[in-house]
Amino acid sequence: MSETMNGGAAYILVGHEKSEGTCRGHEARRRAYGLPISGFDRTLKSQDKRKRLKRKVKSYTFKYQACGGLRIINQQSMDYSRMVDRCSSCRGVAFEINRNNPRSSVNAPPAPPENERSGRWIWLPWNQKISLDAFPLALERSMSRPSSHFCDLEFADDNKELQDLEEYEGQDQSENQKPVDDIEKQNQPLKVAKQRESRLSILLLDQGLFTVYKCLFLACLTLNVIGLLLAATGHFPYANRKASLFSIGNILALSLCRSEAFLRIVFWVTVKLLGRPWVPLPLKTATTSFLQCLGGIHSGCGVSSIVWLVYALILTIANKENTSQEIINVAFTILSLLCISSLAAFPLVRHLHHNVFERTHRFAGWTALILLWVFIVLTICYEPIHETYDFRVSKLVNKQEFWFTVAITILIILPWVTVRRVPVEITAASTHAAIIKFEGGVQAGILGRISPSPLSEWHAFGIISDGKEEHMMLAGAVGDFTKSLVSNPPSNLWVRQVHFAGLPYLVNLYERVVVVATGSGICVFLSFLLQPCPADVCLVWVAKGIEQNFGKGIKEMMNGFPKDKVIIHDTAISGRPNVAEMSVTAAMNWRAQVVIVTSNPEGSRDVVSACKAAGIPAFGPIWDS
Repeated sequence: MSETMNGGAAYILVGHEKSEGTCRGHEARRRAYGLPISGFDRTLKSQDKRKRLKRKVKSYTFKYQACGGLRIINQQSMDYSRMVDRCSSCRGVAFEINRNNPRSSVNAPPAPPENERSGRWIWLPWNQKISLDAFPLALERSMSRPSSHFCDLEFADDNKELQDLEEYEGQDQSENQKPVDDIEKQNQPLKVAKQRESRLSILLLDQGLFTVYKCLFLACLTLNVIGLLLAATGHFPYANRKASLFSIGNILALSLCRSEAFLRIVFWVTVKLLGRPWVPLPLKTATTSFLQCLGGIHSGCGVSSIVWLVYALILTIANKENTSQEIINVAFTILSLLCISSLAAFPLVRHLHHNVFERTHRFAGWTALILLWVFIVLTICYEPIHETYDFRVSKLVNKQEFWFTVAITILIILPWVTVRRVPVEITAASTHAAIIKFEGGVQAGILGRISPSPLSEWHAFGIISDGKEEHMMLAGAVGDFTKSLVSNPPSNLWVRQVHFAGLPYLVNLYERVVVVATGSGICVFLSFLLQPCPADVCLVWVAKGIEQNFGKGIKEMMNGFPKDKVIIHDTAISGRPNVAEMSVTAAMNWRAQVVIVTSNPEGSRDVVSACKAAGIPAFGPIWDS
């Protein structure tokens, strides 16, 4: 066949003859056109070879039929006078064909044979320099996900291609005729590849209905609503008299759930009390879930504070003669700010417009705190009989509202007292990530925040440290700020000197742990290898071009460990793995009590789901992380 095809073009008939399931007449036609009798018109001898040819043909989006397969009907000499300028590959990628390069040139199709009857006629340009690998396909629309960029044409060895096709010559036409249902299966369209889920859909729609976060939110809100209903029906007189106090109390609770200094103490105490071998594993995992989802209490208390403040305003307006208009105005303003702050924290807004959420939450909160002080002073010092204000400190310090507000103020101001502008050393092995070095050692599992402008934005990163003289952060270039660290590295950055604890810190609760990271997520776990740790940790890291993208320093930190303790998979060398399957296998081999993963939302979800299905407790970032 290689001699017949060399330097020519061919018509291919895709389809079967309108005959009674046979291939009669093909031999006569081949003799008429001077073609060899043995060839593609022979039915494949075995089911195995039939499937192999089917895969080869389908890869070029052809469909072949059972009766005769692909049949070469006519050949002509190749003419390069008319060129095709643009076509697309089987993955939907557009590319240009060079007119001056005969390897990428094809001629216009001649007229098909007039004396042939049924079937679909496709003109196939063919010579030794153009193989099917570069064939401009127009038979069917590719079902693969299209690429957004151009690709280079690669010309395969045509001699090998012809040898692969000649493997099917000489088969007996009468053997192994396919049944009708086999033909129908071949005629079915290719399955459309599953579209990649967006980060937002995974964060908002794929977290489950009864997550720990949502249960804490509902529990907090339900308790407050029950208390309010009891107060409104006269069964809770104290709450009826102190409705504004319950609103301030909820603000204090939500501030505690977001205070990094307070949570650092809570996490430390938890590890000291529960990080012992005799503590039951279910208690440890339940505590981990609770501490990871404290944001549910934060959100529940935020909504509850609005509910209580609305109720307090209703009571105040109903008893207007015992208050002043200034107090009502201030209360309405605080209510408006709380509503704006809560709406900005709604998951959809938070993830689509994160900077809007962060700045609105911060500045609306600060303004509400200032007005809260005004509200407390006016409310406590107001004398309804004389309709005047008695501004004496002794009146303030005897009220619960005053001390609640003092606590809220301390919690909000404390992180800002520790803000400093410090010198940094930034290096980048590639455009994918930057390594930021700071002075001073840090405990394993701790995270830190940095900022180019402290009033506008803060970014949290895991900390890599051996606990001695310095620590560093690995920032993946995914946003405007992190990309600027690579393209225009600053010499100084703003930091909060009080670092905070998160999910990675709870590794210290357990005895044997598998930690899984992808990409720059390795930074939150690497310290567990560099310094002593209560837990025996196995690290699984999946990344692309580790030395090229993250530098030799990161790679050298993992040298010297046993292969079963540090598992590194470079996708640039070994291809993309099934991270969920890798995690389950590593956890079983390591006999891990728990798996903790840091990845993108889809990857974290898959690892956590696979581990839980295998009966292994697992935790990963949630949408509020």
